[in-house]
Amino acid sequence: MTRLIFVRHGESEANLARTFAGHTNARLTEKGHAQAALTADYIAAHYQVDAAYASDLCRAYDTACHIADKFHIPVQPDPAFREIFAGRWENRPFDEIAVVFAEDYATWRQDIGHSRCTAGESFAELQARVCAGAKRLAARHEGQTVLVGTHATPIRTLECAWRGAGLAGAKDIPFVANASVTVVEYEGDEVRILLRGYHDHHGELSTGLPRGAV
Repeated sequence: MTRLIFVRHGESEANLARTFAGHTNARLTEKGHAQAALTADYIAAHYQVDAAYASDLCRAYDTACHIADKFHIPVQPDPAFREIFAGRWENRPFDEIAVVFAEDYATWRQDIGHSRCTAGESFAELQARVCAGAKRLAARHEGQTVLVGTHATPIRTLECAWRGAGLAGAKDIPFVANASVTVVEYEGDEVRILLRGYHDHHGELSTGLPRGAV
């Protein structure tokens, strides 16, 4: 059995600007760093982390570093846990995407499991990428607890797979908040969800995706 702790990055400059970051390397805001520090305190109080990985995009990597520092371990960058590649949506405001790419974005909002960012990655392709990455870490770290710093859509598509919801069921699974904690146990092909999107420790600093993003 391997325990994986997935943490979405703290608030980023793209979150604040209401833009679709995708693979754009948006940095954490001051609040994002504060959220990550609170999450580091929470995880250190409840878990012993043996290894740490993160998306190589700085908003997720820097969030993971706040946590890994508590355990005096390095964070290993892993592009398998990057956010979805947003193609022509990259770094554009959500309001603009909704107008310029109306049909594709409507599918994103109404049936995300069957959506594809215009000229970018599909939700299904993202699911294959991150599920393979999670299974790889679970096999590599049998019997250990592993931190994974990542993004909102990877966690959503992982949860869709864990719950056996199918791509059609993805629309019923909400995005998790910034710097939230999701904990699962992998044992062979079985996955147990122990904690989902926990962020009560943020108090008034809690943030999710901006209105209109989903």
